[in-house]
Amino acid sequence: MNFCSQCGSAVELKVPAGDSRPRYVCGSCQTIHYQNPNIVAGCIPVYQDKVLLCRRAIEPRIGLWTLPAGFMENGEAVEVAAARETREEACAEASNLQLYTVTSIVHVNQVQMLYLAELAVPEFGVGEETLEVGLFAEDEIPWQELAFETIHNALTFYFADRKQGEFPLRHISIERNRRQHKD
Repeated sequence: MNFCSQCGSAVELKVPAGDSRPRYVCGSCQTIHYQNPNIVAGCIPVYQDKVLLCRRAIEPRIGLWTLPAGFMENGEAVEVAAARETREEACAEASNLQLYTVTSIVHVNQVQMLYLAELAVPEFGVGEETLEVGLFAEDEIPWQELAFETIHNALTFYFADRKQGEFPLRHISIERNRRQHKD
């Protein structure tokens, strides 16, 4: 950040009085510019024994498979964002959403929240950010072509938990290539 969004003056990185972290502070109007993690919301849409996956049409990781997910919008609840992303990316209606994984992706300043969801009917299609959409049984998942570690984790948890018949909330922290599970 170089300039203040309030007055346009130059900002400097410093620890403001009463704070403990460096922040961008405007030298003119003294506005403190806080930068916080982005929230990614999405679903693990399930129909019978299959999971709905999308092949990405956008970067990053274009052409690889993922779950329908994306950035939350202001004025939106997390569950609403997850259902919206499923509509936008997979043209599918998710219902009975249950928070399933919360992943802190520390090195990119993101928190990903995935909901376990039902598809009442197997109706889906290709959205603007999607090349292809399909339902996959566990043995059909393109494991080597998954776009993100978080998606691999969520699917691994889902198929293991499905065998147990219980779906506990999973907390994961990823810091560069080190993963911590807090189940």
